[in-house]
Amino acid sequence: MSDARVPILMYHAVATDPNEETRALSVTPDAFAEQMAVLDDRGLTPLTTAALAACWRSGRALPERPVLITFDDGYEGVHRHALPALAKHGFPATLFVSTGWLRGPYDTGGGLDAMLDWDQVRALAAAGVEIGGHSHSHPQLDQVSDATLRFELIHCKEIVSDQLGSVPASFAYPYGYSSHRVRQAVRETGWAQALAVGNGLARRAQGPYALRRVTVRRSTGIEEFERMIDGRAIARTFAADRALTKGYAVVRRARRARRLVSRAGA
Repeated sequence: MSDARVPILMYHAVATDPNEETRALSVTPDAFAEQMAVLDDRGLTPLTTAALAACWRSGRALPERPVLITFDDGYEGVHRHALPALAKHGFPATLFVSTGWLRGPYDTGGGLDAMLDWDQVRALAAAGVEIGGHSHSHPQLDQVSDATLRFELIHCKEIVSDQLGSVPASFAYPYGYSSHRVRQAVRETGWAQALAVGNGLARRAQGPYALRRVTVRRSTGIEEFERMIDGRAIARTFAADRALTKGYAVVRRARRARRLVSRAGA
């Protein structure tokens, strides 16, 4: 199954009453539980990000109908609401934490809603959730300087390593934004694989530092979710997202070019 197309599900908050900043990219606890039941009923096999990458790196066969369940940022509902549903079905998952957003000694106050603390992160890890990195302060990594980029990657890794006693291997780009420079820095700072967004199915040919994910939102109904895990009509489902992403990519490249010119003239 080296040419398999794998759905990597991207979640954020799992919350009954999220704030306005996180509402659109949140799901309710009931919706999340129903989605996990669908994965189980349909015979999908969840993997961690590290497990998928290891199979593709080594050429080992993937299980039947693989799927990844991933969470970005580190919202408290991943422990409160998502973990019981994952445990009910015996599903592994991957949580990508922005270390400066979590409650505790490294908190910069940037978290958008109720965030996990490190005891909860450790409990998730003990329950079989892979803990990966999502930078320290959640910037658009393709817009920051080389020094800031390396700080974000290294500081995040050092904090997770210190708090969990093991070195994280998987990374997810904040906002899904990357570039050749960012991917090279991720590789050079020791991350073994990284996930983007792209709203498409993941394939080995994408390479270990640009694997695509599909976004699960509060508006994602169960029929759309089933099409998503089957890989059906994904291009149509996310057509508007892709158009917006392409347009914004042009804007961001222009902004970065202006900043570089400004620095050079300073």
